[in-house]
Amino acid sequence: MAIFVPPVSQIGDKWTRRVQGASQDYSAGVANAGNRWQEAVNMAENTYSQGVTQALAEGRYGAGVAGKASKYQRRAAELGPARWTQGVAGGRQEYEAAMQQVSSIIQSVNLVPRGPKGSPQNFQRSAQIGEALHSARIR
Repeated sequence: MAIFVPPVSQIGDKWTRRVQGASQDYSAGVANAGNRWQEAVNMAENTYSQGVTQALAEGRYGAGVAGKASKYQRRAAELGPARWTQGVAGGRQEYEAAMQQVSSIIQSVNLVPRGPKGSPQNFQRSAQIGEALHSARIR
């Protein structure tokens, strides 16, 4: 006897209905996940490193994304604009906090004096800022 499998459209409809009705479960899960998530991340760091190294050695990253450009572009066009504006608005405080750090780092750099247009010391000024920002990022 053959096993009945519903049509894929019916499976998709059911999945969509169930996921849309689970926003409270999602919120509750997120509210209680922080410490467990961090502990799991800490314990998995070595395993993650091994998995990434193996995937790179076997060429799985490239194989996994091969031929997916049209899907990426289609989904970004469908979902991106609304999520972009919502995400930017929701991330303003974090952005300002990060930019405050960047601003403080730049202000703390003792720059060499400005030189004539195109002079090497002007490029050195840019390098000083770049080095300060990079140094702060890798700490």
